[in-house]
Amino acid sequence: MVILYFIGRVLYAAIFISSGYNHITKSKFLSGYAKSMGVPAAELLTVVSGIMILVGGILIISNFLLFYGALLIFLFLLPTTLMMHAFWKVKDATMKQTQQIMFMKNASMAGAALMIMCFANALH
Repeated sequence: MVILYFIGRVLYAAIFISSGYNHITKSKFLSGYAKSMGVPAAELLTVVSGIMILVGGILIISNFLLFYGALLIFLFLLPTTLMMHAFWKVKDATMKQTQQIMFMKNASMAGAALMIMCFANALH
């Protein structure tokens, strides 16, 4: 079970570590999309959110301060999901479906972050 727990943490955290690195190193490029979606101070928030998910992912993989790692991920996903994947505002059917899929993916990852937070508290 220990190996499954480790593999699960790696699989969950990998997207956040990769995305966090990209948010930080490609903030000018990524903040353009954020700005187009109405995010205020888009470049700054792109970097801040990148740091949040990079640190959160590292904490989850390392199993160190697991609760706080999952909290960082959850705090990133909540506004990001609502602002960046607001499928109900999209007119084009194909883009609406894509945004709905992204919304549901993020919502499921937010749910997993909440479960990790509960699991972290149960361990300690």
